[in-house]
Parts: sequence; C-alpha cells; structure tokens
Amino acid sequence: MTDADGGSYTLIVALAADATLSAGALGEHRLPAGAYAYTGSALGAGGFSRVDRHRRTARGDHDVRHWHVDYLLGHPAARIDRVVRSLGLDVECPVAERLPAGPVDGFGASDCDCPSHLAAGDASEAAEVSGPDRDALDGLAERALAAHEAAVAAAADPDATVEVVAGSGE
Repeated sequence: MTDADGGSYTLIVALAADATLSAGALGEHRLPAGAYAYTGSALGAGGFSRVDRHRRTARGDHDVRHWHVDYLLGHPAARIDRVVRSLGLDVECPVAERLPAGPVDGFGASDCDCPSHLAAGDASEAAEVSGPDRDALDGLAERALAAHEAAVAAAADPDATVEVVAGSGE
C-alpha cells in the first residue's frame, strides 16, 4: 500500500483557544478549546494527498475553504497533532461512528447518514483556557486508533493496515 492508494483517515486536531467557525451551509458554531477528531476519506486520484492539503490549510499555506474541516483547520488556533490512517480501505463512516459524539451536527457528513464526522474529546479532557493538553490529545488519538483497528478488523481485508503519522507535515 502507498499513500497514492488512499483509504480513510482521522485528523487529531488541537484547538488552542475557543473558536467561532462559519462552516459553509452548516452556519456559525462556537467550539471550545480542546481536542477534536475529524474523520474523512482519501480515495481516488491522489489518495492521501488530501491529508497534505489539510496540513497546508492548518499551516495557513492554503486558504480555500471547500470542505467543512477547512473552516476548522483554517482557524489560527487549530493545528493537526497527528493523523491515524487506514490504508487501502474505506472505513470513514465505521470509524466516525466509533468516536465520541460530534459538537456540530452534519459536520463532514453531508454525503452519508452519519450524525457527524467531527468528534470532540471528553469535556474532562479539554483544558479551559490554554487548549488541549497532551493527555487530551493522546486520549482522543488512542480512541481514533482503536476505532480504525476495529473497523479494519470488521472489514476483514488482509491487505489493509492502520498507522499513525505526524500531523503538521512540517
């Protein structure tokens, strides 16, 4: 499997300060500082190059807002901490369903029946002032990894693999 083969991914996002996002047709939403997980798919031409685009958006190097997650990643308080990937398999919805409830209904889920593809870390995991701490990010990343592993196991595809990669891409 290569990055060009694509698959599904979960971005573990650190939001260092409260943010008000205008997420396209979903309208305006306030997100408290904390740890978030966004699950998407990177299938078709380019594969995981979509994740590279998300990294550029989070760094401020790309300002086009095409997907809901672009509004979160384009906020100056947001950064991608790490990425959990399932290579060679579309498990976007099964992974999203295994993560905590999302703070914005329909976020990233306009093409499926999922309530949301954005998950929030437990309230006890989010720091009130300075954003998420390392434990909050690690806890949400562990949940995302477990969700990917369970979804891949349920798919019973012997060629599919799960990995965790750096988030910033810098």
